[in-house]
Amino acid sequence: MKTPLSSILLVLLASFIGSFGAVFLKAGAGRLHREWQSVLLNWRLGAGVGLYLGSFVFYYLGVRQGELSVLYPMVSLGYIWTLLWSRLFFGEPVSGRKVAGLALIIGGILILNLGNR
Repeated sequence: MKTPLSSILLVLLASFIGSFGAVFLKAGAGRLHREWQSVLLNWRLGAGVGLYLGSFVFYYLGVRQGELSVLYPMVSLGYIWTLLWSRLFFGEPVSGRKVAGLALIIGGILILNLGNR
C-alpha cells in the first residue's frame, strides 16, 4: 500500500495544530492557582485541549488511508514546530543538542518515507 499525499498532508497539519496545543497548555499552566476554578476559567488551557482534539481529527483522517509505519513518525514533526514556538513565544533557548535531535527526527522521517516510494 502506498501512502497518498493527502494522508501525509493531513498528518503534517495535525502535527502543526498539535504544536499550538502545547503552546496554549504551557501558557495556561503558567496562570494556574491553587483554586480549582482557575482551571475551569483558564481559556488558554481550554484552547490547548481543543487544539489537541482538533489535531486528532486530522491525524485520524490521515491515517485512514495511509501506512501507519510511515505516517505515525511524522507526528514527531510537531517537536520541530514546538521548538520554534517555544523560542518565539516563551524565549526559550535553542541549543545545539536540540538542533541535533531535530535533525535526527527529520532524517528518520526522510528514511521512512524513502521506503514509501
